[in-house]
Amino acid sequence: MQYAALGLDVGRKRIGVAGCDRLGISVHGITTIIRKSWDEDMAILRSLITERSINILVVGLPYNMDGSLGHQAKHVQKFANGAAKQLGIAVEYVDERLTSYEAEEMMKSQGISTRHNKEMIDRKAAALILQQWLALKCQPSS
Repeated sequence: MQYAALGLDVGRKRIGVAGCDRLGISVHGITTIIRKSWDEDMAILRSLITERSINILVVGLPYNMDGSLGHQAKHVQKFANGAAKQLGIAVEYVDERLTSYEAEEMMKSQGISTRHNKEMIDRKAAALILQQWLALKCQPSS
């Protein structure tokens, strides 16, 4: 199966972006979009979608620990649904609870400072979101 997906970790200030190879084997952070305006965010995403022949956005949805959708999750859904509509692309959601924490822990274990590396944390979190989605796609259906 071929995959043409972008993983997004959507925050109020930044959007971490990750991509994968066509086979869905290797996932890597691509960039972090510093949010300035809706139009600039869409222009950058449109450019990435075109350049990489993307056909789906995989967006991390920050559920509350009890599994409910909180205020931030609703903002993320509004952004993702608006982006999907404007960019003419499909969107799927993945539970992203603790991905930023996990990304920080991975960086610390590699000896990378997390203090001034928020953009790298966002990219790594986006990669974790995309990896999680790919793992779900590769599970045999029962």
